[in-house]
Amino acid sequence: MCRRAGWSSTNGTSTQFRRPAAAGVAAGAAGVAGQADARGMTSQTAGIGTGAKPQGPLPSLLLVLTVVTGVVDAVSILRLGRVFVANMTGNVVFSAFALVGAPGFSLSASLAALGGFLVGALGGGAVTGRLGQDRGLLLRAGAAAELILVAGALAVTAGLPGAAARDGIAALLALAMGIQNAVARRLAVPDLTTTVLTMTLTGIAADVRAANHGRAGLGRRVLAVAAMFAGAVGGALLVLHAGTAPALGLATGLLAMVTAGAALAVRRPGPWRAG
Repeated sequence: MCRRAGWSSTNGTSTQFRRPAAAGVAAGAAGVAGQADARGMTSQTAGIGTGAKPQGPLPSLLLVLTVVTGVVDAVSILRLGRVFVANMTGNVVFSAFALVGAPGFSLSASLAALGGFLVGALGGGAVTGRLGQDRGLLLRAGAAAELILVAGALAVTAGLPGAAARDGIAALLALAMGIQNAVARRLAVPDLTTTVLTMTLTGIAADVRAANHGRAGLGRRVLAVAAMFAGAVGGALLVLHAGTAPALGLATGLLAMVTAGAALAVRRPGPWRAG
């Protein structure tokens, strides 16, 4: 009888078989796991609902960097042999066109931009590894490095006008854009990659009828598109009517504004700075 009930008697003492004990342990573990899952789902839901990581001044400063992208791509497309220095998708395609001999495309400038961008992204990755836990310091360092590189491109333009400086300018501008991409990627402000708009435009179109899309996100996407458009218009007007140097001067001034803005922002602590 004791055996059938799951009990045995040894020296007058009752002990449970292992199977019921193991079942009890398993049930307890399942209960703990269920509570943990419930807590995880609760925290995940709370993270989605309340959501938003504090961004402080980052969106405004990244929008200025988006304008810079429009300016430098206007310079590179109109003056450097149809080469992108910020958008590497287009640059890879242009390199292919140049390789097969399509007129109007420069293989050397495209390769210089590709190489410069990769080196810049590598350097930007090193900076994010050191300063990524403080987004304010990271943006300040990245913007300052960009400022130096674009100012260097401006100096090359002024000192070596003509085709001799083309590849060097493309490489310097691509270096700057590689750093910008790496920094913006680490900052992870939604919809503000500062250099490409493919997913931004996709988000505008795909989420416009979604029940849970936010006006803030939609507005930020529209501002990103408008910022790059404005930069491209301004850069193109300067290149066509004043020259390459004034356009790069505009980009240098905008980067100086971002660097100064980031330097002022890091004087005060804030939750937005946490990486």
